[in-house]
Amino acid sequence: MMLNYDAPLYRPPSEARSLIFQVTLGCSFNECSFCDMYRSKEYSERPWDEVKSEIDMMAKYLPDTRRVFLADGDALNLDSEYMIKIVKYIREKFSKIERISCYAMPMNILKKTSEELKKMNEAGLDMFYLGIESGSDIVLKKVTKGAIGKTIIKSVNKAKDAGYVMSCMVILGLGGRKYSKEHIKGTAEVISACSPNYVGALTLYLENGIKQEFLDKYQGEFVRINDDESLEELQSLIEQIDTTDEIVFRANHGSNAYTIKGTFPQDKQEMLDKIEWMKQHPEIMRPQGLRGF
Repeated sequence: MMLNYDAPLYRPPSEARSLIFQVTLGCSFNECSFCDMYRSKEYSERPWDEVKSEIDMMAKYLPDTRRVFLADGDALNLDSEYMIKIVKYIREKFSKIERISCYAMPMNILKKTSEELKKMNEAGLDMFYLGIESGSDIVLKKVTKGAIGKTIIKSVNKAKDAGYVMSCMVILGLGGRKYSKEHIKGTAEVISACSPNYVGALTLYLENGIKQEFLDKYQGEFVRINDDESLEELQSLIEQIDTTDEIVFRANHGSNAYTIKGTFPQDKQEMLDKIEWMKQHPEIMRPQGLRGF
């Protein structure tokens, strides 16, 4: 039995085996120049009777479901009481649920009160996926992220304080050649200041439909970095992340030329040593695959 999804449908790689319920369609912001995920959709929130009937149906067909992901890109934009109603109902219908998660934008976390966030967490919403992308305010402005470094730090810390597991994403190469150093410096500062539970590093990949918009917003200043420079950025990022909290770090996405993984702070040196080794052995670089521009 399949749900009748409103395409396109996206979810984080770690939610590959999760049951997905679309509680919203599209993204309420939808202006980030590097992202074309929801450009074809008008943002809307799905009514309770539709959401409830899908939960009821899937509870019959997949009663042993352990993980649920709430799509689309902006489920946290829902009214807190409505989100609590959905999450509680999922927990009620699926007795083996271990985790319910969704995407979250910094602005949506900051719009909620700490009490609202706590109530949603207590109801059973466990984890947010948040795009940091960059910690450099210049780069964040160039790509119309709708946030600055300070607000990203504030939002991640606010969610962590309310009990959420935070999985964050950064994008290598987002500043191009011109802003590479400040992109990495700012990104490391943001990660160090909020220590998300998980950090994934991707490499910039632009779909054809948004490539020109992305370049236009950079006003001719964007020069794409190559794979060697991307590895330099990764090395510099790992060097500059300074935390005593545990951060599970992954740079193993299909967009990356190289694969690095480890846990801060204990594996920091090991990751740096591996990068040094990779520099001597460029033949282990991945084939093009997802990587492109």
